[in-house]
Amino acid sequence: MIPSVAAASPDRSASGLLDHPPDPLRYDGQPCEPDEVVGAILQLIAPATRVLDVGCGTGSVSEQVVKATGAELVGLEPDPQRAEKARLRGLRVVEGELDPGLAAELGRFDAVLLADVLEHLSSPQELLLRAREFLGPNGAVVLSVPNVAHWTVRWDLVRGRWSYQSCGILDATHLRWFTRRSLVEFLARTGLQVVAARNTVGKDLSAYYERVPWRWMSRRVRGAVLRRLVRWAPDLFTCQFVLKARFSPDSRPGE
Repeated sequence: MIPSVAAASPDRSASGLLDHPPDPLRYDGQPCEPDEVVGAILQLIAPATRVLDVGCGTGSVSEQVVKATGAELVGLEPDPQRAEKARLRGLRVVEGELDPGLAAELGRFDAVLLADVLEHLSSPQELLLRAREFLGPNGAVVLSVPNVAHWTVRWDLVRGRWSYQSCGILDATHLRWFTRRSLVEFLARTGLQVVAARNTVGKDLSAYYERVPWRWMSRRVRGAVLRRLVRWAPDLFTCQFVLKARFSPDSRPGE
């Protein structure tokens, strides 16, 4: 069973790993660019469809999905403060978790969006199986997760470092970690087949502002260089994996 947010809030779980409490609004304001997370998500959601955004937070991603695709979107967010801010954007937001009982109330969706959600859960497979109950015929899960095999993480590990952060790949609230291969294998065990994939470059990671030669580059040049590197060595330079996957009709999770 997925613990309730009151009992196991990701923000509360990070209290002993940072020297300050996490800001509940820290994920607001992601850039909408083709090679970053929101831009990649938009490439995987068809226009004028029904979308359920699970863990919609303050609605920054939801808002851009609605504007770009004309989707009929419902947000689902367990944190009251984030849910209220999302409503101020004019979004329909249900405060709570992905309870199977909501399926009858909300209906079926063409896509269930899980943007940076799975890595925060102790039982990500159970959430995906619940999401299946909300999908209509040919419905898909669109998800994003950070790449724990990113070169910045590898470099720190070589030096014996694993420094938790308030956001980013080493976000202190992350409970699960994925490489490209382990993510695809995990989805397959859950009964999901990947039908489309995008890789993001993460040109605004703090490492690119702190380390040479990256900090000497303009943001535009850095983005161009990283796009080439992501194509050359995706497992090393991809910041986040953005995937679209569908459940196999005869899938038996766990086998």
